[in-house]
Amino acid sequence: MKKEVLYLKIAKVIEGQISSGTLKLGEKLPSIRSVHKLYNVSINTAKQAFLELESKSLIEPRPKSGYFVSKTSQRKFSIPSVSQLKSYNEEPTEDLISKVFNTLNSKDITQFSLGAPDKSLLPIAKLNKGIVKAVRNFEDGGTSYEPIQGNVNLRRTVAKWSLVLEGKLTEDDLVTTSGTMNALFNCLMAVTTPGDTIAIESPTYFGIIQIVKSLGLKAIEIPTHPITGVDLEAIKKVLPQLKACCFVSNFSNPLGSLMPDEHKKELVRMLTEYDIPLIEDDLYGNLFFGISRPKPCKYYDEAGIVMWCGSVSKTLAPGYRVGWVAPGKFKEKIIRQKFSQTISSPALYQEVIADFMEHGRYDHHLRTFRNKLYANCLQFQRAIEDYFPDGTKISQPQGGFMLWLELDKAIDTAELYDRAIQQKISFAPGRMFTQHNQYNNCMRLNYALEWNDKLDADLKRLGDIVKNELK
Repeated sequence: MKKEVLYLKIAKVIEGQISSGTLKLGEKLPSIRSVHKLYNVSINTAKQAFLELESKSLIEPRPKSGYFVSKTSQRKFSIPSVSQLKSYNEEPTEDLISKVFNTLNSKDITQFSLGAPDKSLLPIAKLNKGIVKAVRNFEDGGTSYEPIQGNVNLRRTVAKWSLVLEGKLTEDDLVTTSGTMNALFNCLMAVTTPGDTIAIESPTYFGIIQIVKSLGLKAIEIPTHPITGVDLEAIKKVLPQLKACCFVSNFSNPLGSLMPDEHKKELVRMLTEYDIPLIEDDLYGNLFFGISRPKPCKYYDEAGIVMWCGSVSKTLAPGYRVGWVAPGKFKEKIIRQKFSQTISSPALYQEVIADFMEHGRYDHHLRTFRNKLYANCLQFQRAIEDYFPDGTKISQPQGGFMLWLELDKAIDTAELYDRAIQQKISFAPGRMFTQHNQYNNCMRLNYALEWNDKLDADLKRLGDIVKNELK
């Protein structure tokens, strides 16, 4: 049996013991050395099993004491519900999206709604030094056009950083874009025409819905599980109707779900069989809580149908708008579209990001950032269980920085938003993440914020607002 499969098998056994109550809250687990002897596996395999359980918040380490069953393993709140398969039926949400976005620059509002990390969590000083360095290194100060395909240093560095793809990408496979949204837009434009039908997750990032509308497309919302992602059986039912699929396979926004490797492999297999392009938004892939970065669907792509999109907007610099796409067999079309739209991407910020990834200890920043996000996720989940009404459902992300809450059906979060904003608290109402009249009792919270007493107090106030709605 392969080591990867074996450590997951061991983790599953221990997880079952926690679920059944054989291992109780606060109880100490057998040591890593004991697991190593009991299962006749290497110490490293035993460690991987424990890290897998820790990534799911089922166990927690205590200095010099070992591992214990964590509080979050006994969560009183269950995970959110899964939607039903729905055909295209557009419902306008632009006014709600505009209402939320109009508050984003208000410094006195707690921005649980923002889809970007707080600046306190980003290496801004190092990036500023990188700007000075890039200006000095450019003969023209960065004022000239870059090649249409994008900055060579950035493309080479991204290809080197894509270790999870095991060398399947080179700099020539990549095209730079103005962030991931621009990459997704260009990919959809390259493989569809107005009136075509595509598949998206449900709930899905509202920006994807806006792209769908702007391109005159129709979208089928695929039921998405909060833990394992899109329902493959539901996709099979609509395959003959589809011109393309657009999914976030790693830590989706807003659910935080992670497609298992076997699901990714099967998804690529069946889309390849039908020659249906998969536009893969892997924006959150580096923000994992487990032991290693999850593979993208692109890893399993042999026919060039997967268009792998990414950027540094969620890890380094949202405002730099530096992104990329590995478009597979659609590369030349993407390049032609980019030429007709922008000619080239801005040179300066591409060079800054390339230099930071190469020499700025990007790996160190990501480790620190992931640890902070994981700690915040646990803090938010604890606060929500303490402050929100019984019956609240909460997602259990394994990466990224979004939490999805499902409240009592009597609550309309679009109306709740107006009450919260009066108390200087902003969140993203669930209705923003669908084209249908659903998720009205849901909300998305961003936990990539600096945790402090004020944040805890604001979550309590938000919980109190929800409770008052039920009186």
